[in-house]
Amino acid sequence: MRACVCAIVAAIGLAALPACAQAETGAAFWKKVQATCDAAAAKPPGELGKRIALTAIDEFSRFGGHQIDASGRIFRFGLTEAEHTEDDAGEPRAQLGQLGWWLVMKYWRSLFGTDAPDKIEVRGYRDAAGSTKDEETAEVLRSSAGELIRASESVADPEVREVLREAALRGAILDTPWSAAFISYVIRQAGAPDNAFRYSNAHRVYIYDAFAATAAEPNNEAGNRLYRACPLTTTKPRPGDMICQQREPTLVDMSDAAVRERIRDELAGGTETRSIRRTHCEVVAHVDAEARKVYTIGGNVNQAVTARKLNLRGRALKFSAMQKGHCGGAGQWTLPQPAAGAPHAAAHPQACSLNDRKWFVLLQVR
Repeated sequence: MRACVCAIVAAIGLAALPACAQAETGAAFWKKVQATCDAAAAKPPGELGKRIALTAIDEFSRFGGHQIDASGRIFRFGLTEAEHTEDDAGEPRAQLGQLGWWLVMKYWRSLFGTDAPDKIEVRGYRDAAGSTKDEETAEVLRSSAGELIRASESVADPEVREVLREAALRGAILDTPWSAAFISYVIRQAGAPDNAFRYSNAHRVYIYDAFAATAAEPNNEAGNRLYRACPLTTTKPRPGDMICQQREPTLVDMSDAAVRERIRDELAGGTETRSIRRTHCEVVAHVDAEARKVYTIGGNVNQAVTARKLNLRGRALKFSAMQKGHCGGAGQWTLPQPAAGAPHAAAHPQACSLNDRKWFVLLQVR
């Protein structure tokens, strides 16, 4: 839209171009957006936002995943995607809801139905099963859980056949990122209309859609999109909102504002360019105003559905993008290092807070 408007102005006369550029600067655009975001944040969360938050809490409780405190440390290590809650005695029966991989398959099925096994990838490494040399390199092999399940149908023993099916699914759960599938499951379970949210196995799909809603709102063209994109550190979060991070190695030094402008530019350009691809989002589940903390819940965080506690700033309860913990870090890491030249020698950890991430945008329920 921005490029199109400027092109029309340019056709009228070159003298008008600076005015066009000035009118469409990022600062002016985001100032208007901030006013819209602040007006919404001043209101109590709507019914759908509350249902999204409660659904995330319910699913976290059902999964029994990790809990991360405000310093960025896991203080409770819970169930993970590949594990189950059977005790060491080896019970002869297990409840399916206590199997991590089974719960994750539930999220995939909410996206793809019975086609889910064909949508998730299993990776192997050529001849790795028989190799005994750890320095040997191997070609990556790719298949899908569906292909492996169909291959298992030739096995005569029904119990072995079922174990092979489940092993295929469990392997795919380990090899295929599922955090966006979890978000899509939560939003759908909360009752959001199908045309209000871009259900996807990639966070960037609904991040870019929220930015598109923000750009369209001034002209009342956002439709019934569920989320708008708001500046993160200047917008008060509400239950049902989402916070998102980007993990692009080439953008590690780019400011949050610059990342948001890049997304806006790509949408305005009218192309399919999506350079902010490595992303992760979590649902705002609860805001503790008295403690100035916000709780978020996300999937595939340390291989689990995980709840984290984050810091808010001041009485305005704005999100603090810097979530650095005080847990010592490299300065207190005294584990002896391997001898020089030893394989896989580990460097000192550079950061200890699991909350210190490149959070850059808040997706606000409209």
